[in-house]
Amino acid sequence: MIHRRAVERDDAARASHDHLASERDLEVVALLRDRDEAAFMELVERLGPSMLRVARMYVSTTAVAEECVQEAWLGVLQGIDRFEGRSSLRTWIFRILVNIAKTRGQREGRSVPFATLAGDDGSDQPAWDPARFRGADDPDWPGHWSSLPFDWRGMPEERLTANETLRVIGEAIAALPPMQAEVIRLRDVLGWSSEEVRNALDLSETNQRVLLHRARGKVRRALNEHLLATESEAQA
Repeated sequence: MIHRRAVERDDAARASHDHLASERDLEVVALLRDRDEAAFMELVERLGPSMLRVARMYVSTTAVAEECVQEAWLGVLQGIDRFEGRSSLRTWIFRILVNIAKTRGQREGRSVPFATLAGDDGSDQPAWDPARFRGADDPDWPGHWSSLPFDWRGMPEERLTANETLRVIGEAIAALPPMQAEVIRLRDVLGWSSEEVRNALDLSETNQRVLLHRARGKVRRALNEHLLATESEAQA
């Protein structure tokens, strides 16, 4: 599915390493301490888009989010000599950003409630259409599937990775509540571990797990509907 290897990665095996900076991180840190402009610009280009999305979750406009990102980069340069390697470099950078964006949002008086970002404001939709399940009063199988979802696991790999399929996935992620969208992007698209996401976005283990579960369910539903339609067209 969405970068299947990332989804299936064994987080438990990586957990003991997630909180430490990698050798590559330390190399980049050394370059930043030497004020290497190329290393800094490469980092800005790689992390900038994700940083802007995260900042935008806490403040009222894109312009303010851009200011938060710029302030975060300034904080990175000013604080790089104090980086101790007790987290990955990107986690450290995102924590700086989130702290700045939260403070700015509170100062604006317009920070969005976490429940709204997460999709818990009453507008969140179930991962699967309730009509697919038997009613609670069903005499045989209450609450069970009335019709099983389309099984796309046996479909050719090229169909799963086709441009149209990837577009459907991208649109499904874009339609998610902001926090769900960012969690699934970081976990399943960029391959971050659960610990890295929790630390970067300042989430509890439970919140991160629930957000990811809901996001994956909605994206899976959109993918299921798309592939079912594609298979029906192929058989027509």
